[in-house]
Amino acid sequence: QVQLVESGGGLVQPGGSLRLSCVASGSIFSINAMDWYRQAPGKQRELVAGSTSGGSTNYADSVKGRFTISRDNAKNTVHLQMNSLKPEDTAVYYCKVVVRPTQLRVWRDYWGQGTQVTVSS
Repeated sequence: QVQLVESGGGLVQPGGSLRLSCVASGSIFSINAMDWYRQAPGKQRELVAGSTSGGSTNYADSVKGRFTISRDNAKNTVHLQMNSLKPEDTAVYYCKVVVRPTQLRVWRDYWGQGTQVTVSS
């Protein structure tokens, strides 16, 4: 069983910063992608930032230049540094990892429970 623990969400004013963290634990043989998604009220979930085990990253156009994804492969941890936050960044943020569990020869997606980010004055 694989579990994700998210932290770092909260309430900030426009222009502020937050740093989200996600730690994967359990029976993990290998991890490929570690990504951040978000879902605002009334909208579909969207990819915010993605990363691969090889170091490739990608970002949604709306957050380029403001958000940075990073990871520590030795600790199965991914971070999302969010700067210059805007009200439109308000959403529930979810961590997703693509994992090959121990004892299985298949890749599976695992999701965190989500953490609320609210940007408001």
